[in-house]
Amino acid sequence: MNLRQILTAPNQLTLLRMIFLPFIVIYVVGQHYGWALVLFVLAGISDGLDGLLARRLHQQTQLGQYLDPIADKLLLSTMFLVLSIEHRALVPWKFTIVVFSRDISILLVSGVLFMIAGLKDFRPSIFGKANTFAQVAAIFFAMLLLVMPVLWVDIARKTFLKATFFFTILSAVHYAFLVQHRLRAHGHMPEARTE
Repeated sequence: MNLRQILTAPNQLTLLRMIFLPFIVIYVVGQHYGWALVLFVLAGISDGLDGLLARRLHQQTQLGQYLDPIADKLLLSTMFLVLSIEHRALVPWKFTIVVFSRDISILLVSGVLFMIAGLKDFRPSIFGKANTFAQVAAIFFAMLLLVMPVLWVDIARKTFLKATFFFTILSAVHYAFLVQHRLRAHGHMPEARTE
């Protein structure tokens, strides 16, 4: 890795997203929910923008491939945790536990597969992308409810929390099948025998 990879515009935006995180947490804990929501929305915009810039400017780097999902998981997992601690009624613990369990499992499995099989290709599946969208929406509406406590926002919060639960489980199961397929493709798993 060299300095040029760090200095690309997409990677700078990803790093900026990571810098936003402690301030979002500080604002939530300090009950400055409007500012927390503004920074969370800016972090979300930067997430979409860094991918777009990487493609348009042809600045896709290996660092960015690792840094972007790490920044996403760090932001979302932290927000689930903080909101469960500070506002358990808005984000019940069962959702945070499911989100954390999946992310930690994927992190550990990816690390082991890299060490024993040299696998590096862990691009998100369609279910993983749906899960990320559901998590972002759930956190957004939970924070919006703190700023604007109206019924439709609460309905949206509950809907996306349920979607998060569903897609977290579905994407974890799908990930397990993908891992088996990739291990077989790399010759690290025996094919099932037929009698």
